[in-house]
Amino acid sequence: MTTRTVAASRKQSASLPFFGIPRIMPYARKYCRTLVAMVFCGLAGTAMDVALPLFQRYALNHFIAGGTLDTLPLFIVIYVLAIFAASGATFIACRGAMTVEVSMNRDLRNAAFSHLQTLSFSYFNQNSVGYIHSRVMSDTSRIGSLVSWTLMDCVWHMSYLIGAVAVMMIINLRLALMVTAILPLLVILFSLFEKKLIVANRNIRELNSRITGDFNEAITGARTIKTLTIEDRMAKDFVEDTREYRNTSVHAARLRGGFSVTMHLASSMALAIVLWQGGLIAAEEVGTFSMFMSYAQGMMEPVRWIVDAISDIITTQVNIERLTRLLATPSDVTDKPEVVEKYGDSFDPKRENWEPIRGDIAFEDVSFRYPDGDEYVLEHFNLEIPFGSNIAIVGETGAGKSTLVNLVCRFYEPTSGRVLIDGRDARERSQLWLHSAIGYVLQTPHLFSGTIRENLLYGNPDATEEEIDRALKLVSADEVVARMEKGIDTDVGEGGDLLSTGEKQLISFARAILADPRILVLDEATASVDTLTEQKIQSAIDTVISGRTSLVIAHRLSTVRNADLILVVNDGKIVEQGAHQELLAAKGPYYRLYTRQYEDEATKGILK
Repeated sequence: MTTRTVAASRKQSASLPFFGIPRIMPYARKYCRTLVAMVFCGLAGTAMDVALPLFQRYALNHFIAGGTLDTLPLFIVIYVLAIFAASGATFIACRGAMTVEVSMNRDLRNAAFSHLQTLSFSYFNQNSVGYIHSRVMSDTSRIGSLVSWTLMDCVWHMSYLIGAVAVMMIINLRLALMVTAILPLLVILFSLFEKKLIVANRNIRELNSRITGDFNEAITGARTIKTLTIEDRMAKDFVEDTREYRNTSVHAARLRGGFSVTMHLASSMALAIVLWQGGLIAAEEVGTFSMFMSYAQGMMEPVRWIVDAISDIITTQVNIERLTRLLATPSDVTDKPEVVEKYGDSFDPKRENWEPIRGDIAFEDVSFRYPDGDEYVLEHFNLEIPFGSNIAIVGETGAGKSTLVNLVCRFYEPTSGRVLIDGRDARERSQLWLHSAIGYVLQTPHLFSGTIRENLLYGNPDATEEEIDRALKLVSADEVVARMEKGIDTDVGEGGDLLSTGEKQLISFARAILADPRILVLDEATASVDTLTEQKIQSAIDTVISGRTSLVIAHRLSTVRNADLILVVNDGKIVEQGAHQELLAAKGPYYRLYTRQYEDEATKGILK
């Protein structure tokens, strides 16, 4: 294993009690009636299976050895009815198992997906898409199968084993005790292999997450991979991960194979005892011998299933462990119970209690460091942003310009101090209350699969055609729609990939404006677009910021000259603030940034 796999493995907790099954019982409880019906029908079907060798014993002793056929018609009727009853019970049990499996998968995936919506940005920054995807999809599938089919198989095989042993004890106690004496050996073998199998299967699941992540990066970053000509490197990384996955899987298979072989050896010893003693019985009663032979053969499958089921349950314990850890992960940003009671949450908002938002923002003695950081980004920071102000945040790439915006939007909480919205601590109201008043335009725009219209309505589901047209015209996105064959009902593709970056940016800008936000955040909205689109966006910005509080993160300083206040960020800290002319006169960091950009643009102009 590589270092990161070993590290991931060490982070895992010890074996969960009862294979972690108590952790998923709340999700299975709603299907108690179906599960009980499954178990009842499974027991009924198994009872018939246990009874069939008794029918066989009766037939041999009475019809063959006894030479009488008086009760044959009745025997045939009862035998056929038993077979039909067993088939009917099995059908009902299988149908119930399928229902529970798909329903559990749905419930667990819904729970995981909903919980992901409540987690803060830090969780997604620290965990890859492949890591999260495998928990929501693969782990839930294994758990659903455990609760349904593994339970059903357990009822079938265990009840058959118990029933067969019980019948044999009634008929020949000595032989039955000799068979069951092998059970302590099985327990010892299980304890020897359990921990090794858990660790091996846990490593396999982690490697599977990495491979899923490799797939995701290869697909979403296909264009970048080709432009950088790093196909060989990506393929090499993928081959390395799959090679490690193969080696780890082979190791786990060897453990499982060794476990199976030793368990089968023990079970075969028990069957050898049955056959040996059965030979002595045959001399006295052919029907009883035949019955013992049937039970001997029938007991092999349950014993084999127990071997495989134990391994599967051990494997699924890892899935339960990973999924329940995701569901138990707390968000770094949460609303207090009293806030939820009054304002609701993201899934059940109480909009009738929401106060109107004006848009005044204030930082009151705010200190902040990121959850995975050691240094403070802000220390005892104070700033008042009256409603209608245009605040620009500038600095070098990677300087930490988004920190203030993340705090205003409550994507992160202050380490100490308060962020006030309209004079009240933002934590005194719900996250959804605040987010509903914020329009956010990202540097890298994201559109959802669907049409342009559907994407716009994410900003305001109740928007009228007139409001949509007005928003499109306001940011010049109506020109984009006019070029489309189906107009506003044109499909944008996954992530909006059927549109250019500039077209996506204009549509996302129109979507933000359609919500009529009181606070508008523009995160380097013109950084990834062409000059013509930049001019359109800049013209729209000058129009739409009127009557709103706006926070503009900018790389090109020429776009922020008219800002009411410019904050200069370096190494994650605000090193300078003031108006454009004031900062130029100070000849500090802002002056150096502005002068360097001006010279670069002038040089490019000369070269052209």
